[in-house]
Amino acid sequence: MSLSDRIAQRTQGESAWPTPMIEPSADVGAAPVERHRFNARTTADPVAEVRPRMQRALAEILGPTLYGGQADGVEDLEQRVRQTLADLLAREETPLAGADRARITQEVTDEILGHGPIEGLLRDPTVSEIMVNGPRSVFIERAGRIQPAEVEFDDEAHLRRIIDRICSRVGRRVDEASPMVDARLPDGSRVNAVVPPIALDGSSLTIRKFAVQPLSVTDLVRFGTLTRNTADFLRACVRGRANIIVSGGTGSGKTTMLNVLSGFVPGGERIVTVEDAAELQLRQEHVVRLESRPPNFENRGVISIRDLVRNALRMRPDRIVVGEVRDAAALDMLQAMNTGHDGSLTTLHANSPRDALARLETMVLMAGMDLPLRAIREQTASAVHLVIQVSRLRDGSRRVTHISEIVGMEAEIISLQDIFLYDQGSAALAATGIRPRLLESLLIHGVTVPAGTFTEGRR
Repeated sequence: MSLSDRIAQRTQGESAWPTPMIEPSADVGAAPVERHRFNARTTADPVAEVRPRMQRALAEILGPTLYGGQADGVEDLEQRVRQTLADLLAREETPLAGADRARITQEVTDEILGHGPIEGLLRDPTVSEIMVNGPRSVFIERAGRIQPAEVEFDDEAHLRRIIDRICSRVGRRVDEASPMVDARLPDGSRVNAVVPPIALDGSSLTIRKFAVQPLSVTDLVRFGTLTRNTADFLRACVRGRANIIVSGGTGSGKTTMLNVLSGFVPGGERIVTVEDAAELQLRQEHVVRLESRPPNFENRGVISIRDLVRNALRMRPDRIVVGEVRDAAALDMLQAMNTGHDGSLTTLHANSPRDALARLETMVLMAGMDLPLRAIREQTASAVHLVIQVSRLRDGSRRVTHISEIVGMEAEIISLQDIFLYDQGSAALAATGIRPRLLESLLIHGVTVPAGTFTEGRR
């Protein structure tokens, strides 16, 4: 029986080999090939006709190599896959243009070694987030804007195979018993997957890609997120050991801002970072990174953010940086700020500086210590110096809209004053004319801020 006959016969059944679960190399040997949205039910596309045969034949020929560990690394495996595909395509009887052959090679390689239809999106440096709402609905974020992606999965089973592959590579599982998973890929990208029965319209997959080269303060000024004047002020606040909260909604740029602020910490200080999923990229030498751990398959072994913050206090830190507080860990963070760990930084979800304080209060109450509201507010007022509010605007851009100072208590209310506010007319942060009280504490640490920084209207 000829090879083409065997391939044709093979398409009537299932391959003897399962779907591969091999992570792709970060460097792809061949240039990316543009994918096309294609409905699998349409038979006019020769690529859709030939691709499944090539994939099954490849699995049949290279099965032991793909699954038996006989290849010398991913690069060697990819080379064998591409060479075998070239041989198979050379014997293929269906007329194919050169572009179709390249497309088949790329798509089969992505399916065998990578993450199927979304592999090209993962390689694309302009894509920051991938959102899969079901096998036929894929969206991406590019330059701050959400747009449809020109890719899709064959069906729900295809999407589930890719989700299972991603989860298995990081030692996690997702099924009916555990239908949600939150994990971090080896490259640092954050993954969230939700499957039926709680995902009603098919499995959902969200990947927030890890920036290999994090944005710098220069980038934020260039993008208009900050002005040079406000960037210099924030640098002075961090060097002067002010405690800062970065507040904002999902996808507003909180972690990016926190990373930039952390970069202002002098190199000689010991920094302990605490995160749910490691995203911060500090360049200082004296850094200890801690990451929380979810429960295992037996629902044991969980290590929470609160556990890590408590442990960080025993590690003789000069600064504690918490990626995000969202529960009772807020109490431990406030205590750290109030007990000699000045200059600590964190983020939380809120829509304004005032909302951030209310949310902080709610999270402290979650600790179950039955603290009076006034005591919580007094501790907050004495611990936190600045709240930086970041927002994502309608055009997709990310802007700092408030830099507000906590100045104490008035009766039962925490007093806030805005030092800088976003001006809609000029689309930039502008000084309100208020001179912050924390300048005196900055001076104690040898940090001075030019008086002209706060001239009303200065950007």
